[in-house]
Amino acid sequence: MKLLTHLPDWLKNKYLLATFVFMVLILFLGRNDLFTQLSRQKELQQLNQSKEHYNQLIELERKELEGLEKNPASLEKTAREKYYMKKDGEEIFIVSEKPDSAKN
Repeated sequence: MKLLTHLPDWLKNKYLLATFVFMVLILFLGRNDLFTQLSRQKELQQLNQSKEHYNQLIELERKELEGLEKNPASLEKTAREKYYMKKDGEEIFIVSEKPDSAKN
């Protein structure tokens, strides 16, 4: 008990000690501690950014679909360019540009 006589009065307060222990448990040792909450917040931000990106892609596809439904010429153009469709009796030549590394 000699040790307790040298401690200041505010360290002997049982309510303060209980509050301190509770805060340590909640902030650092619990299932939902501070570090877990920060990582979940970061993950939530990434998911929201991903959601926004995919919503933009959906909107672009929706506009393209509306254009295809209204204009038959754009429907044929898209079919030929994206899906390499052809009419009977036609031939398709696909030219791809690759960097020429043999020139150096």
